[in-house]
Amino acid sequence: MKVVSFVRNGKSSYGVVSGPESSLGIVDMGARLGGKYPDLVAVLKAGALAEVAAAAQEALKGGVAPDLKYDGTTLLPVVPNPGKIVCVGVNYDEHRREMGREPPGQPTIFVRWAESQVAHNQPLLKPAESDKLDYEAELAVIIGKTGYKVSEADAYGIIAGYSCYNDGSVRDWQTHTSQFTPGKNFVATGGFGPWMITPDEVGDPQKLDIQSRLNGQVMQTSNTELMTFNIRKIIKYVTTFIPLQPGDVIATGTPGGVGTKRNPPVYMKDGDLIEIEIEKVGLLSNPVKNA
Repeated sequence: MKVVSFVRNGKSSYGVVSGPESSLGIVDMGARLGGKYPDLVAVLKAGALAEVAAAAQEALKGGVAPDLKYDGTTLLPVVPNPGKIVCVGVNYDEHRREMGREPPGQPTIFVRWAESQVAHNQPLLKPAESDKLDYEAELAVIIGKTGYKVSEADAYGIIAGYSCYNDGSVRDWQTHTSQFTPGKNFVATGGFGPWMITPDEVGDPQKLDIQSRLNGQVMQTSNTELMTFNIRKIIKYVTTFIPLQPGDVIATGTPGGVGTKRNPPVYMKDGDLIEIEIEKVGLLSNPVKNA
């Protein structure tokens, strides 16, 4: 199942994506369930994904058309209001080497805030304060159940689904000090979408091709099996110090090939188009505009 968050008639909602790829539609579950669950986070907190899936299937019986077309719908970040966005830095060896960092003994953790995210097809905003806005293709993990001190064996059990993430980085602000936070949190510099896809449609999340393309040119290409710390280890590590809650998001790190380490460096600028594509998960596309 693919679940999107979107705006319809000026009101935010969420729904299930249905139909063939050439003519996708959205079943508006926020409306069809009468506001029982106002957003995707509420669905996850209630453990109601199965209820949403069943209701969407019932709504489409007999060839009934979805409530709205996917194309042209204004999407929101998959989880518009996450409690936490936990990011893992330098989590692919090639990227670690290009950044000149030593092998980490534990995951490198930093955070983003919701204001730094935009949805699929929405513009990333290059801040006026910097010309060094970089791309980072990442697999996002969306949490579906509360987890505290979760073992590696149980880690997949708290996952609701996966999505594409562009951990857009304002490099000069990222390196002002040893702390990444400022460079990772300029408004509307990160992409998150297009949808959350449930684990049953993905299979093994550690065997997915991942790629970024800038104006059609491949910049990063790798596979999630090359993560230094896999998803199970990340969840175990993070939940050792803080519980993960339904709707929380983990961005699992980017492969090598980032713009700042190219010769000459390549940064995103006004008029560019950046795409993040992950096998079985989806395609996240964002134009770039000056803030």
